Amino acid sequence: MGSQQQHQLEQDDQLESQRDHHASEAGLVQGLRKDDLELEALDPNKKTKYEEEEEKENLGLEDELSVERIFEKLTVPSWKEQLTVRAFFISFVLSVLFSVIVMKLNLTTGIIPSLNVSAGLLGFFFVRTWTKFLDRCGLLKQPFTRQENTVIQTCVVASSGIAFSGGFGSYLFGMSARIAEQSTDKSSSDIKDPGLLWFIGFLFVVSFLGLFSVVPLRKIMIIDFKLTYPSGTATAHLINSFHTPQGAKLAKKQVKELGKFFSFSFLWGFFQWFYTAGSDCGFASFPTLGLKAYQNQFFFDFSATYVGVGMICPHIVNISVLLGGILSWGLMWPLIENRSGDWYSKELGPKSMNGLQGYKVFIAIAMILGDGLYNFLKVLSRTLIALQSQLRAKDRRTQLFLKDQIPAWFAVGGYVAIAAVSIATLPHIFPQLKWYYILVIYLFAPTMAFCNAYGSGLTDWSLASTYGKVAIFMIGAWAGSAHGGVIAGLAACGVMMNIVSTASDLTQDFKTGYLTLASPRSMFVSQIIGTAMGCVISPCVFWLFYKAFTDLGTPKSAYPSPNAVVYRNMAILGVEGFKSLPKHCLLLCAIFFGAAILINVIKDCIGKKRARFVPIPMAMAIPFYLGSYFAIDMCIGSLIVFLWERVNKAKANAFVPAVASGLICGDGIWTLPASILALAGVKPPICMRFLSRGENDRVTTFLTGKA
Repeated sequence: MGSQQQHQLEQDDQLESQRDHHASEAGLVQGLRKDDLELEALDPNKKTKYEEEEEKENLGLEDELSVERIFEKLTVPSWKEQLTVRAFFISFVLSVLFSVIVMKLNLTTGIIPSLNVSAGLLGFFFVRTWTKFLDRCGLLKQPFTRQENTVIQTCVVASSGIAFSGGFGSYLFGMSARIAEQSTDKSSSDIKDPGLLWFIGFLFVVSFLGLFSVVPLRKIMIIDFKLTYPSGTATAHLINSFHTPQGAKLAKKQVKELGKFFSFSFLWGFFQWFYTAGSDCGFASFPTLGLKAYQNQFFFDFSATYVGVGMICPHIVNISVLLGGILSWGLMWPLIENRSGDWYSKELGPKSMNGLQGYKVFIAIAMILGDGLYNFLKVLSRTLIALQSQLRAKDRRTQLFLKDQIPAWFAVGGYVAIAAVSIATLPHIFPQLKWYYILVIYLFAPTMAFCNAYGSGLTDWSLASTYGKVAIFMIGAWAGSAHGGVIAGLAACGVMMNIVSTASDLTQDFKTGYLTLASPRSMFVSQIIGTAMGCVISPCVFWLFYKAFTDLGTPKSAYPSPNAVVYRNMAILGVEGFKSLPKHCLLLCAIFFGAAILINVIKDCIGKKRARFVPIPMAMAIPFYLGSYFAIDMCIGSLIVFLWERVNKAKANAFVPAVASGLICGDGIWTLPASILALAGVKPPICMRFLSRGENDRVTTFLTGKA
């Protein structure tokens, strides 16, 4: 009996540690949005999380009950009262803010940290400030509740999520001529350049299906299976804490820190702008580790954004990115470059996919696919094993969750109606994507959406981009190169990715609503409105970037959009096969594909304690194409957190997300005035460039005319 109690206490300690970890948002990373950076996986031999939660309930140790005692005397507003005009006004403002930030990250490295904490915190701050003002004036009619706070957070995350799942840095931009010029196939029949109107139209017909596909299963996911949905649970705990007296005080301090570092980051971006009058100018081109290292993409570029990203991302993600940069730019690319003339022609330009650039892109793709395939099969197998009947326990929370039912006929009818409109509309946007391709996708999509939502509930990992890549290969190969297989594959990726992504996001929101007593109907309506906002805001934000920065999508640009090149070449690979690869590239791809799987196998076999020191293949692959400059920024962010935790761990856990969000938001928002200045033709006055001594002597000689 004593050993059983000891085992139970160990499990409780693990769960407490996981809650602390999630509440600090240290482990919540969006894939290449949090989709693609898996950190820890459950041991198949251990009990599932909902079984542990069941035991916790039986022992009376579930902390949510103690939270509810604080609010038990408060009346829960109806679902209509939770949907307020002020909530959606604040949501719109924050959606623009976070869409700009996500778009910037999407077009630079594709690493996007979770911004749920920032959305909940800023939503709380703005509405609480407004309601306090009205209360002092005697005009407050409706108090600010945690349910309304949940509606704001849901709407903002749904809207800004479109900036990622909409494909502006991946499959949609990958269709353009600008990206095709950097790829192996430059066929004019497989090109569709960006357009604001067709972007908006495409998103409106594909972004809502995922919401309707999982609505009938919400009770099974949340109550019967008791899935944890760590991101949704962490967000709910934070929102609940904001609305307690102690939590409100902490939230006020967190907002103060966020504002302080937001201001610093914004002003730092403004200051840097003055020195960027030409290419390779400014602090972002500072050869901090020497000119040779700079040529191989090793330098600190003074980016507040990626220092902030590094503070939010777990240490192993940052170290993995740095290791990938050292392996590729420090070792592999110089060695392959020495084989020019043998492995590939010396006459090829630096952008040619038949030269060194081909190795960079396709080896990165191999690692991404190897890591994605392994974890796809792992999560899918865990999902199938875990699908079994669970006991139900009805309490106040469960009764409220089941009170405002969303009728099954409404969900099914909505899915069929939107699917019919989509099947009729998409072939007009993409003639290469035949109606029967779309029909097949929509027949399988609900199953894929369920698997993704279930797997996300178990592991906090969405496989949206992996499902999208599967669609690229399947539809691209089906269409073939003669019938526009590249565009068909990329468009199919967008259809599948949007469905499974919104499905997992909605179930996360249902979990958050379940824990904050927000109505499922208000969650669903908020998600619908947020998605509609995102379908307009995100294309407009991308269009601003596209028009303001004319070199967007090129390797030397401040916004190289590396994933667009990767996704297009995946489509080419699916259509043409391996004949498009340069010499020995297939062998190297196979080695790195196998290495990615082997690393994951080792990670899962050595136990969680040791596995946290094993690098993540997906993260290692990111700098293969881009370089290591952002990895150094992220590692500096990691170092700041490490030292802060050594000095005062409690304070670090409380304020790291706020400080990091301030750094990310300030630098991200500076992009808006920078874009407006660029569109207005206002150029920076100074070019700060760094030259070697020999180059400096030649420039001086040229300018003075003296030998």
